[in-house]
Amino acid sequence: MKRILVIDDAATVRLYHREILEQAGFAVIEAINGLEALEKLEMEGPFDLYLVDINMPKLDGYGFLKALREKDIPQAPAIMISTESSPRDREAALVAGANLYVVKPIRPEQLLPQVRGLLGEGHPS
Repeated sequence: MKRILVIDDAATVRLYHREILEQAGFAVIEAINGLEALEKLEMEGPFDLYLVDINMPKLDGYGFLKALREKDIPQAPAIMISTESSPRDREAALVAGANLYVVKPIRPEQLLPQVRGLLGEGHPS
């Protein structure tokens, strides 16, 4: 089972993404900020995919992705997901190491094909 680390400081957002991903057959681990995500990575990682918010306390999504990409571990795709919708935010996310940038809120029928595509699973039949 593919493991996805969901990183967001909002509990309701983590729960929303957890429900979508678990119903689709993924194992979900949560972190409340980039610092906790790095700790989970050390204890439980690496993961198969990262779903990362931008604006979080202690260590934001940009900082987490930069730290992740510098680690000498098997790298996995990351989706940056945020309420920030400017082209500048999208570019900063990709420079930090995101594979994909999406704007919240995202519906299950939008999120799951992107997750499956980045994991090399294709679309469900």
